[in-house]
Amino acid sequence: MKDNFSALAKEYSKYRPAYPEEMVSYILSFAVGRNCALDVATGNGQVAALFSPYFKEIYATDISSKQLEHAVSKDNIFYSRQPAEATGFNDNKFDLITVAQAVHWFKFDAFYKEVYRIMKPGGIIAVMGYGLLRTNNESDKIIRRFYHDIVGPYWDAERRYLDENYKTIPFPFNEIYTDRNFVNTFTWDFEQLAGYLQTWSAVQHYKEQKGINPFSLIEEELKISWENNDKQVTFPLLLRMGKL
Repeated sequence: MKDNFSALAKEYSKYRPAYPEEMVSYILSFAVGRNCALDVATGNGQVAALFSPYFKEIYATDISSKQLEHAVSKDNIFYSRQPAEATGFNDNKFDLITVAQAVHWFKFDAFYKEVYRIMKPGGIIAVMGYGLLRTNNESDKIIRRFYHDIVGPYWDAERRYLDENYKTIPFPFNEIYTDRNFVNTFTWDFEQLAGYLQTWSAVQHYKEQKGINPFSLIEEELKISWENNDKQVTFPLLLRMGKL
């Protein structure tokens, strides 16, 4: 698993969008047991926190100590620094395993083998994520130019799985098919928009290779656009679920 976000742990915690309660409730409707859940590559713990009211224990892992330092604190969430593909958990432990905006970084075969080992028979795996945000037409054009043309060459190859809505990832489970389409909508000021865009891994790769922040190339244009248009942003959400 790659670690692209340790250097941005504080910003990631502040600016990354959460998932709606509606999506959480939908996933929970398929989970038979409510004793023990695991959130893999938890980052700042936002997904672990969303599920914590519904389970006796939530375990949450990440390979980044920096991310875990900024994770949400709850009495029933137990954080540990572990890779997704090789955990120290007992066999048949979890009723639910979640992965949010991270499965594309994993070594698929090793991770899925681990899921089969640590998930209870009948347990649920939910792979979540979100695609490129949408907003007003004028700002959208600037953001898409930034995404495709400016930082486009600096995305890791794995990013394509998100662009393909996770439909092309391996998924060796009894899939739970759904026709539900979830979105999450926010009203953001410019600081929130700018902060989010600068958490992109491609932005960090650009900075490392060229020594400048590529966001500066669109900042003024985007700020003017944002001030003069609707400030609503919508994230299309991705979800695949399966069971053993």
